[in-house]
This record gives sequence, C-alpha cells and structure tokens, in this order.
Amino acid sequence: MDDDSRQARWERRTEVPLSLASALFLAAYAVLVLGHTLPAVWRQACVAAMLAAWTLFGVDYAVRWGLSGQRLGFVRAHPVDTLALLLPLLRPLRIVKVYEAVQRHRGEPRLSLHARVVFYAGLSAALLGFAGSLAVYQQERGAPGASIRTFGDSVWWTCTTLTTVGYGDVVPVTPMGRTIASLLMVCGLALLGAVTGSFSSWLLQVFAREDESDGNDGNRGRKRPPGS
Repeated sequence: MDDDSRQARWERRTEVPLSLASALFLAAYAVLVLGHTLPAVWRQACVAAMLAAWTLFGVDYAVRWGLSGQRLGFVRAHPVDTLALLLPLLRPLRIVKVYEAVQRHRGEPRLSLHARVVFYAGLSAALLGFAGSLAVYQQERGAPGASIRTFGDSVWWTCTTLTTVGYGDVVPVTPMGRTIASLLMVCGLALLGAVTGSFSSWLLQVFAREDESDGNDGNRGRKRPPGS
C-alpha cells in the first residue's frame, strides 16, 4: 500500500474523532473564558482538556506529515492545517467536515455544490465568530480604556466585523485584541466572498436554464406541421 493510500485512510479514520476534539477544545476554552469565577479545579480541568485536544492535533499533523513523505512540501501544501496547529482556536473549523463524513458513512446523497458552499461558509462563520468573540473578550475585559467590557459587546463587535459593517461603537484597544481583529477581517472577507460568489453562480445557472428552456419552446413553436 502506497503512502498516499495510507494517508487517506488515516484521514478518513480520524476525521470525526478530531472534529469532536475540536469541539471539546472550543467548549473548554469557552468555559475557561466565561467562567472566570469558577473554582480553580474546574479551570484546571478546562486547561487539561485543551492541552489534551491540542496534543491530538499535533499527533495527527505529525502522522500525516510522516505518511506524506513530502517533508517541507507537506507544510506548503497544507497551510491551513499548519496555521490551525499554531493557532488552535481555528481548529473548530474542522467541525464542518463532520457532515461530509456522516453522509459518506450513510451513503446518502450530499447537498449540491452551491448549497454546500453556503452551508460550510455559514457554519464556519458561526464557529469562527464564537471563537473570535471569546478570544477578544479574554484580551479586552479589564483593559484600560476598553469599550468591549462584556461578552455581549464582544459578540456584537465580531458580528459587525465579519459582515464588514464595522460600526465602530466598540473596538479592541489591546495589541492582541487588534491582532485577532485583523484575522477576523480577513476571514470575514473570504467567507462573504465565498457565499456571494456561490449565490451569483447559482443565479447565473438558473437564468441560463430559463433562457435555454425559452429557446427550446420557441423552436418547437416555429416547426411547420407535417404535410404543409
């Protein structure tokens, strides 16, 4: 069995477990950030869960890197995976792959291409927005001159950022908060572009089918009857 087949089998087998680990990481991080009044033992448990999930991510990356046999070529070919390993808050985006894995396991037909793009972009935006809200809130709360004082403020700011509205009523003031904001801006533009492009492509296909149908009806109407 060649390395490509072994790598593909490994990825299929670990797809759902790693997605569950991503969900665990995000849940533990949410409890750690929002439950800052919890007893120390619960906070330590959250940190342990996050470290365990991060370790799984590292093991998966190392195994796939070894099976690929590409060395630095693997890093260049998988920039998102490399970035998610360094910034594990991006890892929950892997959850969107659960749908594909479940559908393949059941042998059921998948959604159309345009529906999948909208579904994945919407779910990715929700997960990314939630993770970004947590990260910004953790950095901004209690900072001198901060306008993001509650998690609700952070969620509102994230929504206006991802949708590229940017009211400016609340903004991050810490260096790390602004760094997170820059990443969210880039991701928001990419996700919005994916949804807009897919919707535009779907409309063009619908209009093209309607024009083709109208043309066929017109051609049939111009046919001369037999014997004329």
